[in-house]
Amino acid sequence: MTDTKSILQKYRVVPVVVFHSIEEVRPKLRAMCDGGLPVAEITYRTACAGEAIRIAISEFPEMLVGAGTVINTTQAEEAISLGAKFIVSPGFSIEAAACCKEKQIPYLGGCVTPTEIITALRCGCDIIKFFPASVFGGLAAMKALSAAFPAVTFLPTGGISEKNLAEYLAWDKIFAVGGSWMMKGAPDEITEKCRTCVSIAGAANQ
Repeated sequence: MTDTKSILQKYRVVPVVVFHSIEEVRPKLRAMCDGGLPVAEITYRTACAGEAIRIAISEFPEMLVGAGTVINTTQAEEAISLGAKFIVSPGFSIEAAACCKEKQIPYLGGCVTPTEIITALRCGCDIIKFFPASVFGGLAAMKALSAAFPAVTFLPTGGISEKNLAEYLAWDKIFAVGGSWMMKGAPDEITEKCRTCVSIAGAANQ
């Protein structure tokens, strides 16, 4: 679990990857690696998610692969059995958190209220997915929540792009940032966008 968190914290950008067909998987994952951002949160929004995770794990060993949009224990267990190294949910699932704790896999559950954060902390989770970030107040909201929960760090997702990435990463309570903006376009465009993410994150980490 520590190694996974260290890798996420190293890159500080977690691409949210939606695959609509298996044919997309290899070219897009290769483009991400070529761009220097070998991290993928493959979402359970489509029917091919499980197979995409399997391909990513077996054919791209250099990548840190997790599962996103996980909304129940069944999805969490399947993703972990396929080799996913972290699990992300849009909301906070106590059952999924318990499953990940048992398997020693980081669980990044979504929270936007103090009550939800208290639930997460009770489940042993101190890295909070804040989603959708732009809708729920962005940095200002997270800074207000941080005053009450100083031990918490955030993974904001939603409404973030290369235009405001540096602003988010400049705050020390941002564990990493999630988003899908770098996944739009042809493989060569994805590679270039990933390089830009790496450059911005590298400057923020100095």
